[in-house]
Amino acid sequence: MMNDTPIFDKKNVLVTGGAGFIGSHLCERLLKEAKVICMDDLSNSSIQNIDHLLQYADFEFIRADVTKPIDLNQYDELDKFRVKFQGIQEIYHLACPTSPKNFEHLKLQSLWANSNAMNATLDLAVRYRAKYVFASSSVVYGNPTPEHNFFSEEDEGIINHLSPRACYDEGKRFAESCVATYKQVYNIDAKIARVFTTYGPRMKLRDGLLIPDFILDALDGRDLVIYGNGDLDQSLCYVTDIVDGFIRLMETGPETWIVNFGSDQIMKMVSVAEQIIAMTGSSSTVRFEDPLIFLTKKGIPDLRRAKEQLGWLPLISLKEGLQKTIDYTIAKKEMLQ
Repeated sequence: MMNDTPIFDKKNVLVTGGAGFIGSHLCERLLKEAKVICMDDLSNSSIQNIDHLLQYADFEFIRADVTKPIDLNQYDELDKFRVKFQGIQEIYHLACPTSPKNFEHLKLQSLWANSNAMNATLDLAVRYRAKYVFASSSVVYGNPTPEHNFFSEEDEGIINHLSPRACYDEGKRFAESCVATYKQVYNIDAKIARVFTTYGPRMKLRDGLLIPDFILDALDGRDLVIYGNGDLDQSLCYVTDIVDGFIRLMETGPETWIVNFGSDQIMKMVSVAEQIIAMTGSSSTVRFEDPLIFLTKKGIPDLRRAKEQLGWLPLISLKEGLQKTIDYTIAKKEMLQ
């Protein structure tokens, strides 16, 4: 067993899926206080997301498949972090395909990310006595209904475990069971962050994720496509708020271990699309198409636990978040397409 306190000046933190959308923002934020090991197989993410971090001595990128057992001692590039002596103090497990359009092609990868990768990363937490945060999803609550649209952490969702989405939806439920079981058996400080819809710079494009596609289409003067009708609504939380929540959750004691993160404000997607058209000075119009098979209606998070136990609230307004995302998309537009 390794000691769970750093021997040297900074703690070592492992982020799986660290080259992904949320993962890259998390790595960036953690560099303020830690040495960061970013692990990603780049199957559903991009090295461009972390290009600006590679220059830092306290950051190391390891291309690896975390659905296989992880042995950090095999990577000579981690010698500078003295992992063999210090171990790692924290693990954030974010690696999992999340794209509505890619689900059909990455079903097995989703299944493995929510099963094999749970074992691999939790085994690592046991080995190093590291604190652990798993990025789960609001899908574990099942579909919202008009009578029950707000979800608290005590809610038990109903999910079709045989559906085309089961690899992800039921997968996340099983993954949470893994966290709970390792916590019970090994007494590790493992936690679950239930993430509701998140947006911001570095989201994948043309992936069925509405915000980045809205922006790109508005900039190009194309129709903004909503997969559904004018009643489609959801909550939208800016990515740096989610990252702040993850870090606050990691810093708590073992008694706080399941927390919702997202915005509790409901937004009609047609009004969001119209706002993006106005902010970009576009001549585009909004068009409606049939829902994608993997695009599910999501509920709204009850944030009482996040507020009371973590002092967390989403701080970035939709207008500010959209402006940051638009600015990023304009700056990266040529390489993004």
